[in-house]
Amino acid sequence: MRLDKFMKVSRLAKRRNEAHEALEHGRITKGGRPLKPGYQVKPGDELEIHYATKYLTVRVREVPLRVTPATKAAELYEILDSRRDDAEWL
Repeated sequence: MRLDKFMKVSRLAKRRNEAHEALEHGRITKGGRPLKPGYQVKPGDELEIHYATKYLTVRVREVPLRVTPATKAAELYEILDSRRDDAEWL
């Protein structure tokens, strides 16, 4: 599954378009390297996501074969770290 779609299905992003833009701007990384929207997500991937006011590090537990209403977003990943972005905007 593409990373932008996984972000939407797992509810780490509200819309696929938002996930796509975040990926294009390098705000989602793996091992310090920015990822592309078409990156194929695999179980065990550790992703760092930079939202507007926080950083979230997650480990992918499961990648669904297809999207169904029974897909529980919280079961698709585990949160490893969550911290506020302390950068001062001048």
